[in-house]
Amino acid sequence: MSGKTKLAVGLDLGSSSTRVVICALEDFTTRFLGYGEAPVQAWTKARLGDQEALAESVRVALHEAEKKAQASPDSALIGVGGCVAGVNSRGVYEFGRRREIEPEDLKYAVELAARVRLEDDREILQICPQDFTLDGRAGYRNPKGILGARLEANILVVTVSLHEHQAIVSAVHRSHLAVEESVFEGIAAAYASVLPEDRARGAAIVDIGAQSTEVVIYDGDSLLLATSFPIGADHFTRDVARLFKVNVDFAEGLKRQFGSAIADSAPENTLVELPSADGRGVREASCRQLNEILEARAEQIFERVYEEVLRLGMEQNLLEGVVVTGGGALLPGMCDVAERILHCQARKGLALGIEGWPAELDNPTWTTAGGLAMYSGRLKLKRDWKRASTSVSGSAVK
Repeated sequence: MSGKTKLAVGLDLGSSSTRVVICALEDFTTRFLGYGEAPVQAWTKARLGDQEALAESVRVALHEAEKKAQASPDSALIGVGGCVAGVNSRGVYEFGRRREIEPEDLKYAVELAARVRLEDDREILQICPQDFTLDGRAGYRNPKGILGARLEANILVVTVSLHEHQAIVSAVHRSHLAVEESVFEGIAAAYASVLPEDRARGAAIVDIGAQSTEVVIYDGDSLLLATSFPIGADHFTRDVARLFKVNVDFAEGLKRQFGSAIADSAPENTLVELPSADGRGVREASCRQLNEILEARAEQIFERVYEEVLRLGMEQNLLEGVVVTGGGALLPGMCDVAERILHCQARKGLALGIEGWPAELDNPTWTTAGGLAMYSGRLKLKRDWKRASTSVSGSAVK
């Protein structure tokens, strides 16, 4: 690639950490250059409460990534979660006569489907075409060139809180970084961790962050579900803190050192010492009790996911299973709980497809950031291809 190296930058605005991944685009390859991470205390119940704290966290993480990458990006693709919901919509385009379907017809039908009535504080984040129905015959992925008189587009409209989205974008701008585009974090996690051919077999991606969980479900090439709910890894910790009557930091340490989402994984007689007030006797709790607390919260998350699976009629069609990403995936036993409740195989989701991806980032907490960088690269390559096609077409006409 001649000229200045094109950069693909993913910015994961997590509730506990801000993560940045910088990659270079070389022909059709995305090559890893550097990463940065910074703690953040800007979120409350998956809502942005302090724009300046988020902006400062982005500045620190970006500075670290720039030093490692030896590159200074001026824009990034950002992830949005916590305030996201998806709604199915259909657009009908009547031609009035039978003729061959053209690409512009598909685009117009999707535009019609996207004209949904939104609540006052909602805006469209992404439009995800599912399939098309032609003259009453459903299931066309790309009916271009087929004869028909009535085209219907079925899409999933992913919406976000208008106020929340504007606040996030404004915070990123304060860090002197432009926002290329916003993408649902669950879609970015899926893009990184599940290959297209595997998504086509039916897959659920469950991205468990600190304060919220993002879920997407694919059937074939169609995205059937994109949603968030306000339960995350912090809730595991707070459950332990409340029931053991310890502070949150101590509870987090217990969870990391001894915790598992499977209660039976710890012997009944294995004990941990808990802090006591001055003058009081030593307190102890069993690891079995700890894991029972964690297992209950893990079951709640995957039961919520299974409700969506049942609603979509996908309980027999998740042939690729469930992929668990985010910091919540680090808790031992999470995939076991997922398999038990969703009745399919489960695995941790790691970023795939980035050349030179370092071993230290090979864990589920970095999957979304990697997916955002990959998605940025995909959009830039697509725009370059369109510009090249236009240029070639223009030359031919002349």
